[in-house]
Amino acid sequence: MFASRWIDRWEPEDPEFWDGTGRRVARRNLVFSILTEHVGFSVWTLFAVMVLFMDESYGLTPGDKFLMVAVASAVGSVIRVPYTFGPARFGGRNWTIFSALVLLVPTAMLAMVMHPGTSLGTFLLVAAVAGLGGGNFASSMANINAFYPEGRKGLALGLNAGGGNLGVAAVQLVGLLVIGATGLARPELVLYLYLPLIVVVTVCAALFMDNLTTARNDTRALGEILREPQTWVMSFLYTGTFGSFIGYSFAFGLVLQSQFGQTPLQAAALTFLGPLLGGLSRPAGGWLSDRMGGARVTLYVFAGLAAGTILVIHASQVRSLPLFLVGFISMFVLTGIGNGSTYKMIPAIFRSKADAAIRAGADTGLELLKARRLSGALIGWAGAVGALGGLFINLAFRSSFQNTGSGVSAFVAFLVFYGGCGVVTYAAYLRKVPSASGVRQLAYAGV
Repeated sequence: MFASRWIDRWEPEDPEFWDGTGRRVARRNLVFSILTEHVGFSVWTLFAVMVLFMDESYGLTPGDKFLMVAVASAVGSVIRVPYTFGPARFGGRNWTIFSALVLLVPTAMLAMVMHPGTSLGTFLLVAAVAGLGGGNFASSMANINAFYPEGRKGLALGLNAGGGNLGVAAVQLVGLLVIGATGLARPELVLYLYLPLIVVVTVCAALFMDNLTTARNDTRALGEILREPQTWVMSFLYTGTFGSFIGYSFAFGLVLQSQFGQTPLQAAALTFLGPLLGGLSRPAGGWLSDRMGGARVTLYVFAGLAAGTILVIHASQVRSLPLFLVGFISMFVLTGIGNGSTYKMIPAIFRSKADAAIRAGADTGLELLKARRLSGALIGWAGAVGALGGLFINLAFRSSFQNTGSGVSAFVAFLVFYGGCGVVTYAAYLRKVPSASGVRQLAYAGV
């Protein structure tokens, strides 16, 4: 199963190569990358479902539950950094096999301890191990980024990430079906479904995916991007989009229970809608960015998130669940679009730099290869830093509910943050500045 299968020649920017061979191979790798990343997201967010089963017999407070999902979110964020370089070091196919197979560990652990009487410390340990599922996103995106030409990255990365993000909605829908069928007595049924599914996607990755020789042994890319100012700008913006998506995905059910008194079944019937629509909207963000520019789409997203947050704050104050759902679910949709647009911006930034170097006389092949290397590294790094937004969101909710009994103060903080993200997007990429010829142009053209 782990036999090496490397592709030595990969030139996606060559139209003849792409039309003759590249498109078919890239599409096949994309399909099975989506499947494994989908399951990875499901495992990463298992605790968002498991907390719905934890009634009074577990002896856990709402703060304890927010802490558990925060731990899973945090580990899933940090682990993305080394996972980013897994495809480059071991090959995209080989790393996908490993990263899928290891998901058996937290799933089996949780199946063994998911019952009343288990200590908070044990649940926190299992939540940390479940965070491994969050790493799959970074390695998958870095791998698929290398397969596609610049003009097709937006949609490809959007489909890859969107299909993965749908794993959040899928596991929550499974949780809903189990609660609806058995009540709160059989949470392990959710886990028993995912154990064989993990095996299936691992075998599929082994049979149908490929490794790219051109992506091997790239250990310097991280050091290079950490010296690049655009890395920190994009990491900040991705915290606002993906950090919001994953943070809200973890917290949605708990917020409905804590703020609106929803039962586990009522909460489960609603929580999958947000991640579902957020996952489905992510490819639209990439598609729109291919046509309008990622920076412009991202600016509109942050304006929409600010408006949605204002609506959610008002709904919370007047205790209107329908209004709250409209605002909160619209924010999920916007985060999905923003996830696609920000990830489209990353390769566009380095392609813009490569084009400038080529016009100055640099070697075309070397500059394009460098652009793919650095954009792949930044995709992983921004994914890691951005996912930390999920940690901050759940810690903010935990503090807000403990201190005020409501999530309003947390939403006010999110509103201020979205405003800052919008200002940074405009200043870094859309502000008009004089060019060398004296004509005013975008601060960072082509992004």
